[in-house]
Amino acid sequence: MADAAVSVLVIAGLALGYALEWSWMDPLVGLVGAVVIATWSYVLIRDSGCVLLDMTPDTEMAQSIRTAIERDGDLLCDLHLWRLGPGHIGAIVSVATASPRAPAFYRERLAQFGALSHVTIEVHPREA
Repeated sequence: MADAAVSVLVIAGLALGYALEWSWMDPLVGLVGAVVIATWSYVLIRDSGCVLLDMTPDTEMAQSIRTAIERDGDLLCDLHLWRLGPGHIGAIVSVATASPRAPAFYRERLAQFGALSHVTIEVHPREA
């Protein structure tokens, strides 16, 4: 999209420069195009870096998952979220609890999160 916008901008700049005999129009449009491409490049590098460094895709979802798991006194020891694809998030959930329950219990608590496509749940007993 940025490339298309810059191309249209360059054509408009050349046309205006030619029609109005403004010799400064071409360098000005070149500078504006450079800023547009630099901004687009920065956003692309930032977003790619987040994916490559496996950063948590949604911190609000992470907090909501923590709240859902810990509501009965269980402790969320480890939570790892990663993006699997558009609209799909994988999760590894490690829970320490005084009253161990099957992973299906916690999977049911996480059913409200439609974006979770692949969930691994570990349950570890702990003393009360």
